Amino acid sequence: MKQEIETTPLGRPRAFDPGEALEQAMHLFWRNGYLGTSLSDLTDAMGINRPSLYAAFGNKESLFRQALQRYLDGPATYLQIALEEPTARGVVERILYGAVNLVTDPRTPRTCLWVHAALSCGNSSHPFYDEFAAQRAEGHAALRTRFKRALSEGDLAAGTDPDALARFVQTLSFGLSVQAATGASRRELVRVIATALEAL
Repeated sequence: MKQEIETTPLGRPRAFDPGEALEQAMHLFWRNGYLGTSLSDLTDAMGINRPSLYAAFGNKESLFRQALQRYLDGPATYLQIALEEPTARGVVERILYGAVNLVTDPRTPRTCLWVHAALSCGNSSHPFYDEFAAQRAEGHAALRTRFKRALSEGDLAAGTDPDALARFVQTLSFGLSVQAATGASRRELVRVIATALEAL
């Protein structure tokens, strides 16, 4: 994105970096959820006025989609990297420890932006409901495909259900975020991971 120019109330040009503004929006949505974030909150955090926000990012829904994509391509990229691990156990470890590292990092909110937003938009009438459902299904399908490969390679025990295992890992990953958001310590979360890995 090229640098945009915003005009101050006194007419003086003021430059802002769209990338940095989007980063601020991402952190605000991450901390407050979609419904808990107002346009005023966004313009204050991003350091721009509403006309500039609309011109650079569209409406609130459009801005949220861009912020969520930035999150998935940045802080949550461990989810995609995990699929490249050479073993099924490595995939699971990378996902679960990635989730715990993210939600226990003192520099970021103690939750997952995707989980936080999905919970706040869980009503089937919400405009994001179908999108979150599709994203969850896409993540599940990617894990299932990886575990099917592991099964065919003899990396998982015969009789393992790749679909159920994928859903288990995805559900546990989401649950770790909820646990952290409600005060669970890193030590407690790591113990959950250890128990899950024993079950593999």
